[in-house]
Amino acid sequence: MFHARASVTAPRDAQDLMSWPFFSLAKSRRVTPIDFRLGDVSIRVEATVEHGMATIWDADILIWAASQIVDARDNGLRTSRFMATTPYEILAFIGRGDSARSYDRLKAALDRLQSTTVATSIRQPAERRRHRFSWINEWKERMDASGRPLGIELILPDWFYAGVLDDALILTIDREYFRLTGGLERWLYRLVRKHGGRQTYGWSFDLHHLHLKSGGLSPFKRFTFDLRDIVRRQPLPGYCLALTIDPDGRSRLTFQPNPPELYAAQCTPRARTTRAVK
Repeated sequence: MFHARASVTAPRDAQDLMSWPFFSLAKSRRVTPIDFRLGDVSIRVEATVEHGMATIWDADILIWAASQIVDARDNGLRTSRFMATTPYEILAFIGRGDSARSYDRLKAALDRLQSTTVATSIRQPAERRRHRFSWINEWKERMDASGRPLGIELILPDWFYAGVLDDALILTIDREYFRLTGGLERWLYRLVRKHGGRQTYGWSFDLHHLHLKSGGLSPFKRFTFDLRDIVRRQPLPGYCLALTIDPDGRSRLTFQPNPPELYAAQCTPRARTTRAVK
């Protein structure tokens, strides 16, 4: 068993989870599957009626787990898919309160992560092979003789654990990410951090491609409306966003790193495409 450490500070995210549609972006319960295909990448995410699909807020627990594993490994400690922690340690790391309501929400998130199933071709040696798993194989509460909670034990899936141990598949994210309240802006930050990184001239996405990668249920028109609102508010820590029009009339979202001293300022990104993802 790997015991989580309270001293871990830097949040790390798994790039596979940042790039592809694995989670519901809605706060309401979603049971409609995500069925995504692009090139040789296929993802099928299924939910139960009882719990609904794991959300992008539930994924904060996986960010906590990835951060724990990477920090321990870098400090020469032995890691494991079998983890032990306390609810407080998880809630404190992801910026949630320690009220009874927060504890109940944490347990509901663990239930959704355990009951949501994923089948994907990502990181499989053959194109036709699929790896099927749940985000958490098992989890349980530990209690003392009087029924008071002592902690939580959980088992991570091998697919996730193997990706976390691969340095090339992990990125540090801004702690301000946990303050983002909207599902779309949270998903967009992870995508921008993955593809934009710290490149001076940024990156860009065609809006139809972006809509497909989100895995959301909202129609394209609504997706575009919400995206324009995000560009207007500029909530993503460390990045400037802009909407541009290509010569062929296609709309495109561009983004580039924002200097730390300007994180809280209104961005004025260059109104041009810097690099396209077709």
